[in-house]
Amino acid sequence: MEHNPEKILPFEQFNMEVAPDRFPEHGMAARAAHAVTSSEAWTDANPMLNLSSFVTTYVEPECLQLMAHNYTKNYIDHDMYPQLFAMEHRMVSWLHELWNGPADKEPYGTATIGSSEACMLAGLAHKWNWRQAREKTGKDASRPNMVTGGNVQIVWKKFLRYFDVEPRIAPLKVGNYRLTTEHLERLVDENTICVVAIAGQTFTGEDDDIEAIHAWLDDYEKRTGVSIPMHIDGASGGFVNPFLYPDYKWDFRLPRVLSINASGHKFGLAPPGLGWVVFKEKEIFNKDLIFYVNYLGGESPTATLNFSRNALQIPAQYYMFLRCGREGYRRIMQHAVDNASHLRQRLVDTGLFTIMNETQRIPVVALTLNDKVKRYNEFDISNKVRERGWVISAYSMPANAEAVTSLRVIARPHLNRNVIDMLADDIIKACKYLEEFGGNAKPPTLHAKDKTSPKC
Repeated sequence: MEHNPEKILPFEQFNMEVAPDRFPEHGMAARAAHAVTSSEAWTDANPMLNLSSFVTTYVEPECLQLMAHNYTKNYIDHDMYPQLFAMEHRMVSWLHELWNGPADKEPYGTATIGSSEACMLAGLAHKWNWRQAREKTGKDASRPNMVTGGNVQIVWKKFLRYFDVEPRIAPLKVGNYRLTTEHLERLVDENTICVVAIAGQTFTGEDDDIEAIHAWLDDYEKRTGVSIPMHIDGASGGFVNPFLYPDYKWDFRLPRVLSINASGHKFGLAPPGLGWVVFKEKEIFNKDLIFYVNYLGGESPTATLNFSRNALQIPAQYYMFLRCGREGYRRIMQHAVDNASHLRQRLVDTGLFTIMNETQRIPVVALTLNDKVKRYNEFDISNKVRERGWVISAYSMPANAEAVTSLRVIARPHLNRNVIDMLADDIIKACKYLEEFGGNAKPPTLHAKDKTSPKC
């Protein structure tokens, strides 16, 4: 095809050749490149209807302007962009205060690319601290382990494998999908670098039994002399609990909680990808994990796994904190939880579903079909409502509870009551259709742990 941009007709721009298996030989006009790239994503889901995701999909125009002004700035270059670094430092202090960190301690933390990086950094800090404490007293430091629940997000399994820490994972059971004290006696020992508990877990939205676990670890120290810290994975709950349940002790008020992560791009209301990790005090993040570089201008500290990336999420998060404030976040989260409760009740009232999360703490609705439903399953419902554009998760639960299949909806803050009722109507209509005609969906075949994927 003719490559002169002036001679390309409007509909021809969509028909510029794109070879699937070789690098493009020639360039094309900007408008044509835009048209071709856009067309290849036309069939992707509408992010606003993707209720299987916790990630924020609505951004105000003013926030978009700030993002556009900052997307070419390199986040890591503190010498060239000191005000972005100052914003980040200030937000770490704000989060430390929000999560009830001690006022007499210097906060320490960082922005990350989602909670995955934040969890890795927290895990490394606890591993380094445990190892150095063992070496100082002449004890073996070659067998670290971490204790968490079977409801843990995949990032923790990555951490355990990537950084050679033995997994001590408490099994789930049908009817209990969170970490409690039940299995701690056989899992915890002197080699435990920390216990990871979740505030707002992925599968059902519930919190682990954080205060009871803390009390158990207190008793364990009295019996053994071994003091074990806690990390709270607040990826989803970290921006809900402080605003809706201020008296609930899940955070730095508990003495053993030394680090917390949260996803700014979830209920922090910033666009993806942004996470936060905050430590109760600076000394907890081991100084051996901090590096200093001088080849970006002046000397800059770096304590993240990633290095260069655009900085747009920093001012976006700063904007949202300023825009909403504590009271605004409270109102937004209350709307979301109320809408989740409304959706939950409408679906339970059909008599077809059993609720999985008895505590409606964050805006998550987790359901499973009643045993009386024989002609279709949760995967059928997920497939059927996709015809209307909705994306909702259906999945089998983790080990020891895999016989249970969940249907999960994230009632994110951009949804209003009318949309929630529309979703409920579509789920109910899907059930009626499937009851009449039957379903044939099967759970996806899961990847064997010794196999690899083309995507890495």
